[in-house]
Amino acid sequence: MSSFKDLRIVDNFYQTSSYFPMPTVMISSLAEDGSTSVGSYSLVFPYYIAGKDYYAMVLEARNSSNTAQHLLAGRKHIALNFMPEGPGLNHGHYHKKIVAQGWPGDTPAEKMKNFGFHLEEGLCAAADPSEKRPLVVSEAYQVMECTWMTDLENAEEDIGRVLEDGCYPEPYKNFNGITSKYGCHFILRIDKVLMKPEFYDNIIDGVKAEHWPNVLICHGYRDSKNFWFAPTKRVIPELLPIRNATLSSVRYAADRTDPDVHFTDDALEMILNVPRVFLPTVLKGCVKWAKEHNITEITAVEMKIINDKRSKEKGKD
Repeated sequence: MSSFKDLRIVDNFYQTSSYFPMPTVMISSLAEDGSTSVGSYSLVFPYYIAGKDYYAMVLEARNSSNTAQHLLAGRKHIALNFMPEGPGLNHGHYHKKIVAQGWPGDTPAEKMKNFGFHLEEGLCAAADPSEKRPLVVSEAYQVMECTWMTDLENAEEDIGRVLEDGCYPEPYKNFNGITSKYGCHFILRIDKVLMKPEFYDNIIDGVKAEHWPNVLICHGYRDSKNFWFAPTKRVIPELLPIRNATLSSVRYAADRTDPDVHFTDDALEMILNVPRVFLPTVLKGCVKWAKEHNITEITAVEMKIINDKRSKEKGKD
């Protein structure tokens, strides 16, 4: 006999039928007058994470929300502002201010009238002044400046469509654009990741628990009157299991990656701790680098250069 009970799945199941931890994000978008409008969301998740020439997030939103309407009007740039808990109970947590920005039905002007945070320029505006960008939230610990990828699934067809009694009639897209009577999905290319200096240094110089941002998590389920939040009071590091492959098994994979590029044993010893599932990708990346530099044999010297290059790319602004 099962130790679980069968809970009925209903609309908004992540809130009504489950406890589902999610990020607490405030999204900046451009209102019709060009001003920055900010709304609160949690349904924001990684989408393209590897193997493409760009990275992307997916946003799920109500069709009628200000953010969705701004994107569907063709103003494709937004910013995902990831919010911390705040400065402390005696100074006022951010919960109330964040929830206030999520109230449905308010116009952008009404939302921003009592906006409890500060706004500043992001980094994309300076890189390309010709493109109008929404401001970002100063109190965020990280920001992703993004652009809606309307070329995916011909989502540009949804730009300019008019709401009918608060919803959209068919046709609907499968994954990008207007996806149902009441909902939208937006695939957002990540243009830049903005990070506050303390947390930037933590990633680049080596992660330490004491320099982890106090991440505010929305716990999905809500009752008839409350949203439920929890801060990251502390993080607990747990060592990854080390399962080094044998040199012969890595040699087997390396010799079959490309006939024109050879790996020496000392080079392969430097990647023995790469998980098997990622080994083909690592080897192909090494071969690609070798061919770009007209190298036919990768030794420990070249492998160190490749590893250093990866580290530098990770640390790019």
